[in-house]
Amino acid sequence: MEANTRSSGRLPAAFLTPGSSSFLDFLTEHSPELLPGNREVPSVQGAVELPHGTTIVGVTFEGGVVLAGDRRATMGNIIAQRDVQKVFPADEYSAVGIAGTAGLAVEMVKLFQLELEHFEKVEGATLSLEGKANRLSTMIRSNLGMALQGLAVVPLFAGWDVGRGKGRIFSYDVTGGRSEEFGFAAIGSGSVFARGALKKLYRENLTESQAITLVTQALYDAADDDSATGGPDLARRIYPVLTVISDEGFRRLTEEEASEAVRAIHERRLQEPDGPRAELL
Repeated sequence: MEANTRSSGRLPAAFLTPGSSSFLDFLTEHSPELLPGNREVPSVQGAVELPHGTTIVGVTFEGGVVLAGDRRATMGNIIAQRDVQKVFPADEYSAVGIAGTAGLAVEMVKLFQLELEHFEKVEGATLSLEGKANRLSTMIRSNLGMALQGLAVVPLFAGWDVGRGKGRIFSYDVTGGRSEEFGFAAIGSGSVFARGALKKLYRENLTESQAITLVTQALYDAADDDSATGGPDLARRIYPVLTVISDEGFRRLTEEEASEAVRAIHERRLQEPDGPRAELL
């Protein structure tokens, strides 16, 4: 779909045709070839190695939700990138963390950001957090064909629910199936180990600072047992992406703040390599 460059300055008919407030529907009707899930994958023999991103964790606290991710992308047994970003703001009050095929995941996030912005401009109002979660579910389902060929994208969505006044977390499967997670959640290859740490260390009524410490501990444990998850790289000053979404909106911790949180845990782990112990009873 090309813009009309004639001197009349008129927009193409596609932009003047009445439709829904969904940018995804707009592309589906007028330029379906631009959607990631509609692209043809060339036939190849054997496994195709592409950069994959892991691990994402989320924790709710009394004033919102913390969403964090490690920085490593792997390609088979190779570290493809050490400082990849896996957590992005979706809009002012929500964020999405990505696991799976890195290139497709980043493209899906950008399309999701545009979807929310398009809706707000057309309707003059923002979607509810539930509505945002549903829109993301639809986008994941449209990528099912790619997922069945090994190019899966599985995000973790979190945000501040303005109506309910609390932070919420949503997880998905490759078919777009959506589940709300209560308290904490983890996705990616290191999620088994991260979830184990979260399960033992999570407490109700956490403060923001405690929630940040908890997700950092969980990523530390994931990196300890999963080779695809990157731990804090103090030598290169590469730290996890730590974000907070509250009634004040989305905020990513600065490098100095992330460094402080990571180094405090690192110093403690020099004495206790396996991390904090949960009570037996």
